[in-house]
Amino acid sequence: MRAASRTDAGVHALGQRAAFFADDLRVPLAKLPMVLNGLLPTDISVTDARAVADDFNPRFDAKQKTYIYNMYNAACPNPLLARYSAFVPHELNLAAMQEAAACFVGLHDFAGFCAVGSSAKTTVREVFSCTVSRNESEKCAFFCGAAAGGEQENGMISLEICGGGFLYNMVRIIAGTVLYVGLGKICPASIPEIIASCNRENAGKTMPPHGLTLMRVEY
Repeated sequence: MRAASRTDAGVHALGQRAAFFADDLRVPLAKLPMVLNGLLPTDISVTDARAVADDFNPRFDAKQKTYIYNMYNAACPNPLLARYSAFVPHELNLAAMQEAAACFVGLHDFAGFCAVGSSAKTTVREVFSCTVSRNESEKCAFFCGAAAGGEQENGMISLEICGGGFLYNMVRIIAGTVLYVGLGKICPASIPEIIASCNRENAGKTMPPHGLTLMRVEY
């Protein structure tokens, strides 16, 4: 079986795609998800099944992937959101984070945003969009509706990034860099220079995996 994205341990995938060969398949495609879900553990669910060409590769044939990194920004942690977001108790400058995020759009060498151990042949990647928003309910609906109400309503900050492909830990490092901008540790105007330096030491920290979710893979 081949998957569209090799997510790190602790990273979530709402829109993962996978392909496998099934000789002499006797189950109709429309019923295959139901059959597979009866055999899978509860933390995995198949939502759709389609026939593809034998040479289809869910990873290399993908045109774009969209990830969201969520940060729960509040004075106190919310246990109901802890599994799907990184807790940030410090005050953040949302406007500065939004300015910094826009700098990642385009074709760049992201060598400075790649963790050691990558097997990528090139560190050049194209980012189609990169935005930071607070409280967009459609992006956080899969967490816990009850936990997003009341006084906690203004706590979730989401970085959404879409690109043709990403390097090892690239999204988590971008999220950490944007967080540093929000904390005032990095100036948003310096992001282009940090990208151009191709130096990992100039970027922000690698954010923990549990705040990251693969949302969509498009072909």
